[in-house]
Amino acid sequence: MPFQKNASRKILWLLIAALTWLPQCTPAEAPQEEAPVPSAVTDLSSKVLMAVFAHPDDESTVAPILARYAREGVKVYVVIATDGRLGVNDFSGLEAGDGLVAIRKAEMQCAADKLGVELIHLDYHDQFRAAEGYDGHMPHVRAFLKEMFELVEKIQPDVLLTWGPDGGSNHMDHRLTGATVTNVFLNRDWEKPSTLYYYGTPSNLIEDEESRLLRGVDPQYLTTKISYTDEDFEAAFAAISCHKSQFQLEGLRERMEERAQDKVVYLRKFVGPSDVSESLFD
Repeated sequence: MPFQKNASRKILWLLIAALTWLPQCTPAEAPQEEAPVPSAVTDLSSKVLMAVFAHPDDESTVAPILARYAREGVKVYVVIATDGRLGVNDFSGLEAGDGLVAIRKAEMQCAADKLGVELIHLDYHDQFRAAEGYDGHMPHVRAFLKEMFELVEKIQPDVLLTWGPDGGSNHMDHRLTGATVTNVFLNRDWEKPSTLYYYGTPSNLIEDEESRLLRGVDPQYLTTKISYTDEDFEAAFAAISCHKSQFQLEGLRERMEERAQDKVVYLRKFVGPSDVSESLFD
């Protein structure tokens, strides 16, 4: 299992880079519309955003816009589902297990503090105990669903942000987390209306064919384009730097700066049906 998680680390780094791959595209490859400029905001203090991801460090994919909205007065919650116990890699020398859990929870709190968001770190195992088979996995998954339902009911966010069906990298934990949040969102007509967004990477910005298949989203669906400022980038960099067990910090800033010139994060808004039909082919 550590090997499986280690492989996912490499994919996750590509995800973080995907935040800012736009400058590397030719004009023909880039989206037709220019990235929106951050708007002047008056008062967002009554708004609540809840971002839900699988592992400590997954928040890095959208960290600049989390920092932006926290800076603009939105109450931002980051919910991390798993404890990160399988997050081993070649350079750290750390072993999977409870010791790594303690390290990654501290790193995640550090990242949340740098972003100015409130952290809710749950205690589910990486891979949601899939290796234990149905009897180990399903109670874990159902408990996560119920806990997410309780959190949404308590916090009543205006916006939910999570992984889409691609899971950002097709990682099993990412996909399950996104599906769970969607399940909660669709479960009832919530008293306080909310909006659900999925993070995505435009397919046309991914050069590798296999990677494009596994995690790409056609640009026509990524119609929500959230820009961010240099200040937000700095907060995101500080937050990513907290995850010392996961990322080698040497050269990290230079790589991020090279790829951060356009400063935009792509999202897909979940849009529900608006009419009733009695045919599949209307």
